[in-house]
Amino acid sequence: MNRAAVVCVLAAGVALLAGSSVVTQAQQGARLLQVAELPDVPLGAFHNLLARFSVDEIRDDHGVRLGSFGSDIFNDPGDSYNEFWAVTDRGPNGNPGKRTFVTPAFAPTIFYARIHDNRIVLLNARQIVDDSGRPVTGLSNVAEFDETPWDFNGSNLINYNPNGLDTEGLVRTRNGHFWLVDEYSPSLVHLNSNGRVLDRYVPENSPLATVLANTPNYRVKKYLPRILNTRRQNRGFEGLALTPDERTLFVAMQSPLDYPTTTIGRASRNVRILRFDIASERVTGEFVYYFDEVCAFLRQPAGCAVVPGEMKISGLDAISATSFLVLERTDTAAKIYRVDVSGATDIFGSSWDTLASSPSASTTALEGLANPATAGITVLPKTLVVDLSTLPGMPNKIEGIALVQPDVLAVANDNDFGMIDNATFDANGKMSSDTGVKSQLLYVQLPSPVN
Repeated sequence: MNRAAVVCVLAAGVALLAGSSVVTQAQQGARLLQVAELPDVPLGAFHNLLARFSVDEIRDDHGVRLGSFGSDIFNDPGDSYNEFWAVTDRGPNGNPGKRTFVTPAFAPTIFYARIHDNRIVLLNARQIVDDSGRPVTGLSNVAEFDETPWDFNGSNLINYNPNGLDTEGLVRTRNGHFWLVDEYSPSLVHLNSNGRVLDRYVPENSPLATVLANTPNYRVKKYLPRILNTRRQNRGFEGLALTPDERTLFVAMQSPLDYPTTTIGRASRNVRILRFDIASERVTGEFVYYFDEVCAFLRQPAGCAVVPGEMKISGLDAISATSFLVLERTDTAAKIYRVDVSGATDIFGSSWDTLASSPSASTTALEGLANPATAGITVLPKTLVVDLSTLPGMPNKIEGIALVQPDVLAVANDNDFGMIDNATFDANGKMSSDTGVKSQLLYVQLPSPVN
């Protein structure tokens, strides 16, 4: 999609953020430097400009806006500080007791954007497609392993799609290729410069690999630890970082595994981060990130009603070959920590990766450790870089981060296409519960340089 086409679409009936960017002072010397917003544009109109065939067009977007710009952002070292690659998630979906897909034809989309004053200007966009050139869509992959897909208001079942991706993390290499992470399987995905899937890395014995084995398509490689198949639904891979030498990817689970039981997993504070070597296509390390206690994280009294499962990793950004930033958050608060794998225990291939044949509450597991140190595990040492929740005007659900200068961090929110879980629709099928939340990218002055 060329720049002129994008600009033409975005110019149609949009309401831009009025006034100049707000500069505010916050704790630790951090301050908000600039805020930019994505103008409102109908999702269907935008999607259909990219669709190659009419069969892939969205016939009815039910009044949903283009959104989810900030599922992740990436600032290419060769680009200006105000230019970013970004990716959406699987598309507008709700969960009123069912996983609904408002626009099943929607394909996760990669953007190239420039920040101009208070606007996010889209310069280029490309849909993610499979080996045949068809959009992968964002639909659930495998029956009984992923959530059952329903239509926009939960009235009718729709088909699974094993090629569907719920994309979250994004990086780009100097040869123009992209790497993404996906929440479903979970999977690590390698794309060419046009957004075509080349490889999809999944856990050993993955149900998805079994389904895709009978589909002549991109390469499916079962190179990830088998235990990742016990991921919590809709909480697979979420964070991705590319080291400056482009040799290594760090890949983070969003949440602790549902292992050895769901109850134990949902109470756990131990989440796994993998180190992946691009040349050999193999995992070379696995480290434990230890979440803050949720009540303290939210500055609420001990024993507050918020459950530990609200804590998530939603973004990574590499600083060196061994250190990276981690975005730790709930939906309403977010902090950025710096970690370094040099000071942590590598558990890859150890007993902590062993999947019991019949796991139960008595099964020894990483997720069941209240204090990993008691089992000889040194978790990733955390140094607070900035508490984003201290900055007035910071939106909820921050998901994308990119260090654009040693002391300036760009962050982006996921506005969920303006949807709430229990979205409502009028008699004509148009969404009547739009939150009005915008896709934003914000520059944050850090208290001190990150190195």
